[in-house]
Amino acid sequence: MPNWCKEAENIMQERFGHDNVLALATVENGAPCVRSVNAYYEDGAFYVITWALSGKMKQIAANPAVALAGDWYTARGLGENLGCAGKPENAALLEKLCRAFASWIDNGHTNFKDENTVILRIRVTGAVLMAHGVRYEM
Repeated sequence: MPNWCKEAENIMQERFGHDNVLALATVENGAPCVRSVNAYYEDGAFYVITWALSGKMKQIAANPAVALAGDWYTARGLGENLGCAGKPENAALLEKLCRAFASWIDNGHTNFKDENTVILRIRVTGAVLMAHGVRYEM
């Protein structure tokens, strides 16, 4: 869990503890790459359901350093492939993600039986959060 004060963690949960679109930056050959992802926040990490063979996952496999930007929020972190979303050890997390992403998760685009449908965890290692005129840093 990140080193936030209780107030900042409560704001993080309120702001990002549901489906959010965030900018996710990775690095490839020393150059930044950025894209939008649907993400869910819990206990110091963001979670994304994605395709294992995507550019972002290949870039994270080569260099796990990532950055995120969202609603008055920027962060650095480490990306980690938790493996197939449908494997038994991911069942409890997948249930939370399906609730968070309920508006689109069953649109036919996501196949949890496919081993290449994976969960990306981004552990936040440093961040700046702005809320109600207050700047929180970790």
